Amino acid sequence: MLAKDGDKPQKGGLRKRRRPAEDGGRAELEKKRKNGGEEEKRGQKPQGDGGRKRLDALSVGYFRRVGERLSEGFEEDEEREMFVGNVLAEVKGKASLVATDRTGSITLQRLLPLSSPDRVGEVLAELGGESGAGFKEVSCDRCGGHVVESALRQMSRWEEFSQKDPTKEEEEEEGEQESAGMLESQVLSLCQVVKDNGAEFIRHVHGSHVVRTLLHVLAGCVAPPRTEAQPGPKEHRAAPQLTDFEIPTSFWYELKSLTESLMENINLSVTDGAASAVFQTMLTVCHRKRPKLCKQLLKRTMEYLTSRSSAPGVSPLLVFLKDQASSRLIETIIQLSHKSLLRDLYKSHFKGSLVDLALHPIANFPVQRLTAASAKHKLFPKLFDELVQGVEAVLAAGHMGVIVQLAESCAESGEKQDDMMRCLLNSFHCAEPGSRHACCLPLFMSLLTYEVYYQTDATEGSTQKEVPLTSICYHGSRLVQALAKFKERSHLLSSLSTLSPADLLTMASDPSGSHVLQALITTSSDKGRGKILKRLQGQYVQMACSRLGSRVLEAAWNSASVSQRQSIAQELAPSESKLRSDQFARHVWAKFGLSHFVHRRAHWQEIQTGESKKRKLFSDLLE
Repeated sequence: MLAKDGDKPQKGGLRKRRRPAEDGGRAELEKKRKNGGEEEKRGQKPQGDGGRKRLDALSVGYFRRVGERLSEGFEEDEEREMFVGNVLAEVKGKASLVATDRTGSITLQRLLPLSSPDRVGEVLAELGGESGAGFKEVSCDRCGGHVVESALRQMSRWEEFSQKDPTKEEEEEEGEQESAGMLESQVLSLCQVVKDNGAEFIRHVHGSHVVRTLLHVLAGCVAPPRTEAQPGPKEHRAAPQLTDFEIPTSFWYELKSLTESLMENINLSVTDGAASAVFQTMLTVCHRKRPKLCKQLLKRTMEYLTSRSSAPGVSPLLVFLKDQASSRLIETIIQLSHKSLLRDLYKSHFKGSLVDLALHPIANFPVQRLTAASAKHKLFPKLFDELVQGVEAVLAAGHMGVIVQLAESCAESGEKQDDMMRCLLNSFHCAEPGSRHACCLPLFMSLLTYEVYYQTDATEGSTQKEVPLTSICYHGSRLVQALAKFKERSHLLSSLSTLSPADLLTMASDPSGSHVLQALITTSSDKGRGKILKRLQGQYVQMACSRLGSRVLEAAWNSASVSQRQSIAQELAPSESKLRSDQFARHVWAKFGLSHFVHRRAHWQEIQTGESKKRKLFSDLLE
């Protein structure tokens, strides 16, 4: 456990320390430095876990107050620089203790972006020691690893200090270049330590993150800092946004050297989750910044994966596809593969096994990546013809991502769309008789078969009862959004026209259904959009007062013709007081210019006509 204010006294007679004074604890810290080592001289062991030194309570309190002061902000840059310099002076001599303490680590992470590169380099130099051996212990610490990562990220500011400024004095210019050079040399020192202890670093839960950040920095791109907080659903799915920056020449060669060293431990990438993540990062950053190097690494990685022994006539890749760690690495390989490698992957390893892999709880994810990557190539029709045979079984297994990705690839490639729609109608048992086609939209959105949704028997014929629209799921929404991009959407639009106004309002107000309705409205022709808007008449006020419904209404407005906008405005205008007092509808009132519509109708009409012409002009240019 890390030391905190108010901790109970430890065994061995150490007393609980009092909270330091509000002046930042400098007097106590000075006294501690003057009397440093007295406890050890008396034979007392330092406080810690298993003999490990820890930051004392006085220092913890001091760094906590530093964090509070940083939160308050500074009026002038000079004041901030002086404050940062004073705090880093307190850190000097005990950087490792501060970095491996929870409070100290958080404070250092906030200080380093405010520090000049030479000061960051000094902190790294102290953490690593003369030979750089200290980097390993700090980088593999839960708190220390974050500090090392934060220091590495400051290389993104290297160009600011390395470029010559004609307005500065020559001595000052040389000093700044030296300061940037010090940070550069410490990054190279850390890199050497990683190369010497590669296996230990990439397998360590914290050390592996330092290696991944190091790869980013050497390549010249940084991702957002990692945090202890759990990401939200959208953040978890989204790929991190990388920011590019210029790098020193030495980093160009060092990246090549580091990747060579890491490839010596390629065997760990298929057995260890942390090591697999390091190799994924290595391939991703090289694909972004060093495409030729990435191509070589992909080839060597595939050679290793396919060289492992397996049963005669069975691809060794099939074993790795079903493993948690190695399957993620294969997903990355598929996403970054060029056309020839992708074709070889399918022909030599996936062909004939796609349905079985799609039914596997882990292997179905690489199948999704392969389906997505093949949409840009002639390989897709072959992959589709094999995978479509098992759509109903995949649906029964609950691997909805495979079906959604198959539909999205059909939409992207423009091929096999009729076959996909026919397959879905059969899988949801609404292909025959033809009257069931009108039920397809609720079935697709809920991912339920006709019999389950309408709670009827297959022997009862085509008779169906009215069922309110309630169960709209995430993957069902994604599926229909993909189908909305197909060239032929008549089944979806016909089914939409059979829904009651209440069901349409339910769709518009549902987190998943609102995206479906928005996609169907925006992808329809003017005539088709007019039919949908006509069905929505009478619901506009309720939609405007809904958090999600208001967004659907805005999307419909943006794609609507002038006459359609006028129809929407005529329905909304009489409810002015209600709309202007609602937290969502007031934005609709403002964006639609309804005050102009009520009081200056001719002017409103002129504005809308002008916007319509601009929109048509831009759409013609894009086409």
